[in-house]
Amino acid sequence: METTIPAPLSAALHDSTMDAHERAETATFITRLMGGEGSPDGLVALLRQSLPVYEALENACREVGPDPRITPILDSRLDRTAALRADLEFHRVEGRTFEAIVPAVEDYVAELRSCAGNAAALIGHHYVRYLGDLSGGQIIKTMVRRHYGLEDGLSFYEFEIEKPKVYKDNYRSALNTLPLSDEDRQEALDAATRAFDLNHRIFLDLEAAGVK
Repeated sequence: METTIPAPLSAALHDSTMDAHERAETATFITRLMGGEGSPDGLVALLRQSLPVYEALENACREVGPDPRITPILDSRLDRTAALRADLEFHRVEGRTFEAIVPAVEDYVAELRSCAGNAAALIGHHYVRYLGDLSGGQIIKTMVRRHYGLEDGLSFYEFEIEKPKVYKDNYRSALNTLPLSDEDRQEALDAATRAFDLNHRIFLDLEAAGVK
């Protein structure tokens, strides 16, 4: 009887989250923002939602300790909390503020806090957020600069990584060699799908709140 060899984790994460990813990236709020139909205030609202999410994610990653199931992909250069705070302060000085936290963010933070100490689940969340920032996040930065004339207040999308493509390739290679059990692997895949779904819900909540 032939044994089925599972796909590399990086490929499995991509394939298993494809539908959830598409729902998120085609949400009206984000497509309007990127298409020039939104405003700088919409970007600020999005950055404000992102801050508690990254605070929770980065705290959870610190709390997991030296676990070989996730340590190879952890990198302080990816941390976004300080950049988000700096961007929000820049926009505040420019007269752009948004203080409300939408319900989906509260659920997202609760999800991440529940993953503290759970290396397998954190892999999925780490993959969605940081690989997304190094990929789609760069497109968002380009589009908001083009449409809204913003040159500053975008450090969230800027990394001290010289060659992002090489970095992403190495990140995927590291994912593929993590010492995971079958249960760990499934937990990572499930967490990644939840992350995309929560991200989608943030966009829906911002749209429902009338944020442009």
